[in-house]
Amino acid sequence: MKTLTTSVAEHPFVAGMKPAHVDLLCASGMQTEFLEGQLIFREGDLANRFYLLETGSVALESRTSEGRVALIDVLGHGDVLGWSWLFPPYYWHFDARALKPTRAIFFYGTRLREQCDEDHEFGYELIKRMAAVVVRRMQAARQQVVGANR
Repeated sequence: MKTLTTSVAEHPFVAGMKPAHVDLLCASGMQTEFLEGQLIFREGDLANRFYLLETGSVALESRTSEGRVALIDVLGHGDVLGWSWLFPPYYWHFDARALKPTRAIFFYGTRLREQCDEDHEFGYELIKRMAAVVVRRMQAARQQVVGANR
């Protein structure tokens, strides 16, 4: 069985991060699991956490103005779930639902934001990595919109 530190350090999101920064992440992290169909978070709710996905899959969804559920993206092993905890106003932009049993590492975003303020180098590393996640999510959302309009 891997330790939390080993699991975090081996995740693609963390690749190349300084060991001291990995330790800061681990101080705010713990293992968690989601059942198939379980709602992980809902669009519009307070965002105060994020996850490094280890196994399983998670759907990112949004509701259309007609109330239809639109699939934005499907995430799996090696992906990051949740970026809204780092950027004001700290509310989720999508729903997240486990498509099958999923194992992840949970991080307390509120504490990590405080650590970012205390250690600007750590904060810069997290913002760079999360910004890349945001760009990927926006690209996925754009692809869904383009596909729906064809």
